[in-house]
Order: sequence, then structure tokens, then C-alpha cells
Amino acid sequence: MPLYEHVFISRQDLSNTQAEGLIEHFGTVLSDNGGKLIESEYWGVKTMAYKINKNRKGHYAFLKTDAPAPAVQEMERLMRLHEDVMRVLTIKVHEHVEGPSVQMQKRDDRDRGERRPR
Repeated sequence: MPLYEHVFISRQDLSNTQAEGLIEHFGTVLSDNGGKLIESEYWGVKTMAYKINKNRKGHYAFLKTDAPAPAVQEMERLMRLHEDVMRVLTIKVHEHVEGPSVQMQKRDDRDRGERRPR
């Protein structure tokens, strides 16, 4: 089955448990349609570059999935209809990267070795 990565932004006035509940909800939607949720990460509340539906911040979530295309289309359809989800991005990948995503890594680990000498 194809591998996908999804990022979605939910409204800022949700609690952390409600935002994490959305991850579980969409994971069950995938499993009901023949796919599986490989890994999920809750990135927390982040400030957005521009307002979306009068919101400056949003709860970000990241999903790694292994699912057939119809299951992904159904999940995206339900995400777009859900009143708490503001934006969805889905990308098809060849393989999932092991370990935490770049957003979850410590800032020191990302910047180390990449700085130019002064």
C-alpha cells in the first residue's frame, strides 16, 4: 500500500486532549477503510503565518499512514467536513523517515554543525 504523511491544523480553542482525540478519530477512520496509522505526533499549539478563520494559532498534528487511496480520500473528506479542522495537507512518500519529525527534534540538534564560522 502507498505511504502518506498528513499534517492538519485544528482550532486553537480546543483543549490538548480534544486535539489528540482528533488524531485517534482519524486513525480509526483509516483503519475502518483498510489502512493503518503507523505513527502520530502532536506538535502542540503554534502561531500561524496568517489568520485562518479568524484564528492566529492552531493545534498541529502529524500522521504517518500506510493506506490505500480510497481510505485516504475518505479521511481527507471527513477532515474537511469537521468543524474543528482548519487545514489539511497530505503528501505521498516513498518511505517514512525513522525517528521523530523535524518539528519534534531539539533545536540544538538541528542547528549543530550547520552554522558558518564567524
